[in-house]
Amino acid sequence: MGLSSTNANNVKVYTVSGSSLSRKLPDWLARRKRRELQKDIEWTSRVELLQDFEFPEASMRIKTTPDGNFCMATGVYKPQIRVFEFADLSMKFDRHTDNENVDFVILSDDWTKSVHLQSDRAVEFHNEGQMHYRVRTPKFGRSLAYHSPSCDVLVGGAGNEVFRINIDQGRFMTPLATQGSGVNVVRVNPAHQLFGFGMEDGGVEFWDPRVRTRIGSLPSHVGGQDGAAPEVSSLAFRQDGLGMAVGTASGHVLLYDLRQARPWQIKDQRFGLPVKTLEWLEPSRGVHIEAPEARVLSADARSIKLWGATSGKPFTAIEPPAAVNDVCVVPDSGLLLVAGEASELQSFFIPQLGPAPKWASFLENLTEEMETTSQQHSVYDDYKFVVPRELEALGLSHLVGTKVLKPYMHGFFVDLRLYERAKAIANPFAYEEYKMRRVEEKLAEARESRIRATTKLPKVNRALAQRLLSLQKAEEDGEKRAGGRQRKKAKAAAQTAGAVLEDSRFRDMFADPDFEVNVEADEFKQLHTTSTKRQQKEAARRRDEGDSSDEEVDIRQMALQDGEESDDYAF
Repeated sequence: MGLSSTNANNVKVYTVSGSSLSRKLPDWLARRKRRELQKDIEWTSRVELLQDFEFPEASMRIKTTPDGNFCMATGVYKPQIRVFEFADLSMKFDRHTDNENVDFVILSDDWTKSVHLQSDRAVEFHNEGQMHYRVRTPKFGRSLAYHSPSCDVLVGGAGNEVFRINIDQGRFMTPLATQGSGVNVVRVNPAHQLFGFGMEDGGVEFWDPRVRTRIGSLPSHVGGQDGAAPEVSSLAFRQDGLGMAVGTASGHVLLYDLRQARPWQIKDQRFGLPVKTLEWLEPSRGVHIEAPEARVLSADARSIKLWGATSGKPFTAIEPPAAVNDVCVVPDSGLLLVAGEASELQSFFIPQLGPAPKWASFLENLTEEMETTSQQHSVYDDYKFVVPRELEALGLSHLVGTKVLKPYMHGFFVDLRLYERAKAIANPFAYEEYKMRRVEEKLAEARESRIRATTKLPKVNRALAQRLLSLQKAEEDGEKRAGGRQRKKAKAAAQTAGAVLEDSRFRDMFADPDFEVNVEADEFKQLHTTSTKRQQKEAARRRDEGDSSDEEVDIRQMALQDGEESDDYAF
């Protein structure tokens, strides 16, 4: 039983729930593993923050209700809505929809009233029992917001218009025509209800809801790769009504004061991915933690980063195993709920950010007790992944289409026991070859352990090893020239030679053929001109000695012949 944790920037981050797998397991493997894990004590005693806190394939959006008692999330596949009750630590219900969810807003204090923007241009209104009403917008929507004083639902999308659906009158109102080509983000300031529209061309437009006119705009202060301003991908207003965070498609976060036209802080996520979620974390969060300044949570597909709003100093960072789609911080706590491209929703607890929520107060005592750094074992340990070419080599190609082979990606999963048996049949002499190889290795080890009177030269760089040994021997035998300076040089050379031969760092130089010195190479001859001339003189001397010895042999033969002839004449 344990919780995995990270310690980025000396800030503990505990993974409370969620698997380390970034992809969904095959159904047949998941069922089998679930049966096996029922006997695992560590698995049965694990901590599960919320039961059924998952979706069949992936999750898209996640938000908590204003009263803090429920959590609503959307995911696929099939497209559905799931509501989790914190008091029971379990799922309350799930509801299927016709299309994938793009964005949603909770209208009531609890989960009973919500509006959902779907991928087919539909806006659906849900109550506690069912989908209450459905209406389609003229263009595809990208973001959704709710203005409570006027009961207007704002929908921004592909065109330059922000559509207004009044749920009090039950009809479309006059849309707000912006000056951009598209609206990516729609947000309402919580303090004075100012409308903020993140534009496709990189700017931000501000509208007054009382007169429904454009009162100002902010240009982009970050350049893109092609010189054009990157799109605005996320937007968040601070609770005081003056602060605003803008996230771009290039991975930059800009912090503005609405009274100034330029940002006071620019932060780069360092991944070049669009910023998907922005949230202000006020210093009052977690009164038992000293927070000198407000913090900003910024998340892209690969990482979740928390950093100081004033200083810009990083607080901590989280890199979930799956791509991030949305992040929600449970109010007045240090618990983060993450929706991403994995079947299980992730949840992370940061004690230095804030306390555990009241409905999960047990996390305060369990985090340090259950912290573990044990390695995770793969769920594919009992199976072997093979490609079709390997199947033919093993003689198992006739099993394609049966239950024995589980198709997956570009190959198949096969039981490890069957794979080992088929491999033994395909190569029956593999064990004999293994035995012979082991016998040869044992014999080689026995030969190396024998005591030898002479030093064995390595097979690689024999000349270099011989030269180093000769330097050592000259030092040991006292073969030194007269003079103190020359003696010091000889002693230093002997020490260097001994270090090269005995140091393990230079072992590969005398064992790996890739380090063989090619004395015939032009580069070697250019760098070692003296040794090359010495070798040439030595070769010439050997040739001269060979020629002189040949002449001596000829002379001796001629002398013998002359002696034999004189003996004949003597008779």
